[in-house]
Amino acid sequence: MNNAKLFNDRWMKQYQDAWNDEQTMGEMLRKAGFNSTIGCGFKGEDNPRGVLVVKEGKAVHAGEYGGENLDWDLRAEKAHWRQWQEEGVGMAALGIATISGKLTFNVGDFSSMIVQPELARPFVKSFSLMKKVT
Repeated sequence: MNNAKLFNDRWMKQYQDAWNDEQTMGEMLRKAGFNSTIGCGFKGEDNPRGVLVVKEGKAVHAGEYGGENLDWDLRAEKAHWRQWQEEGVGMAALGIATISGKLTFNVGDFSSMIVQPELARPFVKSFSLMKKVT
């Protein structure tokens, strides 16, 4: 994977398609009334690289970050994003990544989200969707 392309417009649009193809996850989020603007990027940078807007569980917009107000802003080192995209990640590994600081939340409350099964399961699934982005 070319890190320069991670979270660019094309990558984010492919991720949006993968998100919307995952109907079980979308339905869980719809039932939970999940509406969020999610940023993803690299530690040490002022802004995220990519943004995904979710309404009622469906990804309605994806692209490069353009100054949107974020509900979530997930950051990690490029090597960790690459590992998660190539290998996937489960609930335990995400918890460890958060506790160890490999995955940080510049915006958003991981601890309150992860205890809600209707949000926690889709959150973990959202990482496995990265494997579908080429």
